Amino acid sequence: MSVSNLITIDGPSGSGKGTVCHILAKKLQWHLLDSGALYRILAYAALENNILLTDSEKLADLALTLDVSFVSNGSGVDTLLAGKNIGDKLRTEVVGQAASEVASIELVRSALLARQKAFLQKPGLIADGRDMGTVVFPEAKVKIFLDASAEERAQRRFNQLQDKGFNVSIAQILSEIKERDYRDRNRAIAPLQPADDAFVIDSTELTINEVVEQILTLTELKLKISTE
Repeated sequence: MSVSNLITIDGPSGSGKGTVCHILAKKLQWHLLDSGALYRILAYAALENNILLTDSEKLADLALTLDVSFVSNGSGVDTLLAGKNIGDKLRTEVVGQAASEVASIELVRSALLARQKAFLQKPGLIADGRDMGTVVFPEAKVKIFLDASAEERAQRRFNQLQDKGFNVSIAQILSEIKERDYRDRNRAIAPLQPADDAFVIDSTELTINEVVEQILTLTELKLKISTE
């Protein structure tokens, strides 16, 4: 298929990537790749199987054998591991931190690369992650880097976790976000950064709909298609 039917959206945790990508995939009727979920699934499975997050070979082997699928539920996407919905378990800070750690391992990234590329199918793909436009799909014509201040991202995360009944500290969340940002932006392998030809959007003061509209406008301009 033509690689023109591809939008990559990279950025740090809490910038709104997941929600924006789901809306775009639904509106355009394109496939969705949540690459961050793949790393979270791997981290969750490693923790469940008592695999050390520093054991690169066992983590890479696990990455190659994970039985993973994403299934639309109408309002979002269910994440299934061996047929079991583990979506809520992937959003804890423990799993998030573990995912950031395993994502810095070259063997792990190599093991998951082919799996990510396989999501590019007709009629098109919305790829959500941290290195979609720089490493996985550098050929994409529409590349977005979605950002927001650490304070705003911490507040969003705090609200999400409180709504789900978790007792959390916003100060701790902010500290963890800053720590993860530093690790993601400074890792030797595929650091979190905008592609040279990416369009950067700061969502700190924007609504989700405003972000979506900016991306749709850019998509129409770059791909010469109608998004109506």
